[in-house]
Amino acid sequence: MIPLRDEIFIRENGEQVAFSEYGDTRGEPVMFCHGWPSSRLMAQFTHDAARELGVRIISPDRPGIADSSFVTGRKLLDWAPLVSELANFLKLEKFRVLGISGGAPYAYTLAWAMPERVRVVAVVSGAPNIAELSDHSGLLALYRWLMFADQRFPAPLCRLGFRLARPLLSLRPPRRSRSWLLKLLQPCDADSLRDELAFEACFESQRRAWKASAEGVLADAQLFAQPWGFSLNELQVPVRLWHGDSDRSFSLGVAKEMAEKIPNCHLHIIEGAGHYSVPIRHIREILADLIATSSAQNL
Repeated sequence: MIPLRDEIFIRENGEQVAFSEYGDTRGEPVMFCHGWPSSRLMAQFTHDAARELGVRIISPDRPGIADSSFVTGRKLLDWAPLVSELANFLKLEKFRVLGISGGAPYAYTLAWAMPERVRVVAVVSGAPNIAELSDHSGLLALYRWLMFADQRFPAPLCRLGFRLARPLLSLRPPRRSRSWLLKLLQPCDADSLRDELAFEACFESQRRAWKASAEGVLADAQLFAQPWGFSLNELQVPVRLWHGDSDRSFSLGVAKEMAEKIPNCHLHIIEGAGHYSVPIRHIREILADLIATSSAQNL
């Protein structure tokens, strides 16, 4: 679908940040943190629910993803100044945050760095703080292999692997291949992705992530296994976690471990749901809860 707004914001240092808007342009602002590998187009699956609820979804590409400038040596904590500048550009004093899957660390970062501006955070099927995770067995096998490769293989070899993957992963898959792709997923996730908009939000946003270069996707991946620069027990704003009990990317045990570290946290466990089906099938409930939640310091 076509975003309500799609443009490039130029930061004070000259870097460009591409962002799109969905939902209600006059509604309650929510900063959307897309997954990995993904891009700002992932937020399109929120549009109908956001419009109905009066929510303004603002979805920026991270550095090096799709149309945003690549930044050498960036850290997770660099995300907060970028979003702060974008919020100033949009004349937003305060906002809420929604992080999906790999967007979770970025959502937590905003909560930690800007408690005076972030009202509440919702994290859905969220990636954990891998550097502090007690047990990696709850991570998808692919993620464990990527971590192993990053630690054991020379950096040039890792970059080469991503560059070789880019031509294939940046292609738009033909419609007839969709049924084959869905067979790779568990039934609860496959069923939710048979919806046209949901499929486009997930797979087209992944394809667009590779638009600029493979380096941006690789740099984004490497940040997940690095120390974040803060601890979850330092968060001051409310956090709403939504997780499926059948999530294969990040197990429910992983989500519970994260929830135990966050002072003001509520964990919603969705029975019979996987990694994709929670955000897709429960987005209206998630957004309604997000805009209804506040903290004393933000009142």
